[in-house]
Amino acid sequence: MQYLYDEDGKRYLDAFGGIATVCCGHCHPEVVEVIVNQIKRIQHSTVLYLNHAIADFAEALASKMPGDLKVVFFTNSGTEANELALMIARLYTGCHDIISIRNAYHGNAAGTMGATAQSIWKYNVIQSGVHHAVNPDQYRGAFGSEGEKYAKDVQEIIDFGTSGRIAAFISEAIQGVGGIMELAPGYLPAVYKTIKNAGGLCIADEVQSGFARTGSHFWGFEGHGVIPDIVTMAKGIGNGIPIGAVVTTPEIAEVLTRRNYFNTFGGNPVCTAAGHAVLRVIEKEKLQKNASVVGSYLMDKLKKLQEKHEIIGDVRGRGLMIGVELVSDRQEKTPAKAEILHILELMKEMGVLIGKGGYYGNVFRITPPLCFTKEDTDFLVDVMDVAMSKL
Repeated sequence: MQYLYDEDGKRYLDAFGGIATVCCGHCHPEVVEVIVNQIKRIQHSTVLYLNHAIADFAEALASKMPGDLKVVFFTNSGTEANELALMIARLYTGCHDIISIRNAYHGNAAGTMGATAQSIWKYNVIQSGVHHAVNPDQYRGAFGSEGEKYAKDVQEIIDFGTSGRIAAFISEAIQGVGGIMELAPGYLPAVYKTIKNAGGLCIADEVQSGFARTGSHFWGFEGHGVIPDIVTMAKGIGNGIPIGAVVTTPEIAEVLTRRNYFNTFGGNPVCTAAGHAVLRVIEKEKLQKNASVVGSYLMDKLKKLQEKHEIIGDVRGRGLMIGVELVSDRQEKTPAKAEILHILELMKEMGVLIGKGGYYGNVFRITPPLCFTKEDTDFLVDVMDVAMSKL
């Protein structure tokens, strides 16, 4: 569930969840049982021969979507899902230009690396047709939490960097690799309106914030009051099984019928059976509510810890997707890059696994399995407190 054991039997509290992937819990018995039973039945068939595992999960997934988002394409990962989404948008609009946000991470293949906007994740290969808008960063940004002011940059990119028409805008609701950075309120509604006026589609990357992790909503974009044209997902969709998906409308999906689109392992029956089991567990065990309740409790505890330790510059996030940014100077917001490595190692020695991210690598990323409890939270915060006290 929320614990891992090393080869010597030492127990660790997993506060990272395999990078926001293990949502139900490690080795969840109901998910494991479904996977084993499906392997016994049939392990691979491709979507050339449909079976209930694929069709039933697609139907269940579509039922969690707002509006007319009813067509599901299965992939093997978030990178693949975002690659497909970008291609669909370009085919549908007849335009090439994509806009993403600085500090974003959308994958590491040819197209998605272009949309990713951190130099540490970008190799020196051709990445054409992508423009990066100012990040609506509520901690370091020029406009604080005034989302609509950041949104004006998107219009300027369209006016001065494109033909005036674009293919798509892609964004995470909460930047995961970027350091659990929730976009400033009011930003997405303003940008979506701008994108529509330029003929583009809006793509929501839910690879990390989807599947009840934010607690308040099932999908991260719902917290911003918008409905995208395309939604991509992976990680939490399979609780560790390799699977991703793209969900869009019938009208937009139609563009893939112009040629033969095929993915050998996309829609694999074992993976889709696991995904369906994950949905059932989230509902049955009320994990969305737990993410909200325990996440709020964790946020309060971390805010109190911030009052005690000067090194904590910011505590942010939603549900069980929380970032703790460490700085050596609160006024200058100087990234505490060396200190975080020391604290990370001390916490591991004391039995807590936690992630880090952000462009400067100075943000703790807390994305545990959604079965995390208040007792786990107390232990996590106590360990972090002790580790910081040893600096």
